[in-house]
Amino acid sequence: MNSSPLIDQLIEAFRCLPGVGPKSAQRMTLHLLERNRQGGEKLSSSLAVALKEVGNCVHCRTLTEENSCRICSSVSRNHKLCCVVESPADIFAIEQSGAYRGVYFVLMGHLSPIDGIGPEQLGISLLLEKLKKETTEEVILACNATVEGDATAYYIAEQLKTMPLIVSRIAHGVPVGGELEFVDGSTLSHAFAGRKPMDFT
Repeated sequence: MNSSPLIDQLIEAFRCLPGVGPKSAQRMTLHLLERNRQGGEKLSSSLAVALKEVGNCVHCRTLTEENSCRICSSVSRNHKLCCVVESPADIFAIEQSGAYRGVYFVLMGHLSPIDGIGPEQLGISLLLEKLKKETTEEVILACNATVEGDATAYYIAEQLKTMPLIVSRIAHGVPVGGELEFVDGSTLSHAFAGRKPMDFT
């Protein structure tokens, strides 16, 4: 315990962040107080505004301060493609790749009955309503390559099988630049299961 209750309180507050333990929280706290109070004030005010103003997009459920996020509002996006992801962080990752120009739907998690997370908590009924109303031609299931992610993708695919659209799952397998001897068995089995014919044209 520090001699200052306020410092202890701030250290404890930083520990709510993922991957931040007692030492990291203490280091951040002391850095802001000793060397960067201006940065601390900026962090404090930005966080306060974001917590008050940021909500969910009415179309895709990602985090935004607007009613409709910039991706859903963009006329340059392909609204016939809908990529289903587990979290807003997945959108950041996909957007940085520059490989996708469609729109999204964010589940905010994955199916986990043990934690009380079912289809209702993931907004799957909202996804089905969205797909019925819009002119979607393909749904890309980009859930994580975990047991829960696979179960979630399979459940959604089952709900969509009667709808007149293509349902696809992102490929999983050996990473680019990866060497087979260092790739785990589960990843290799996904790679073999998802193999495709070589195109010589």
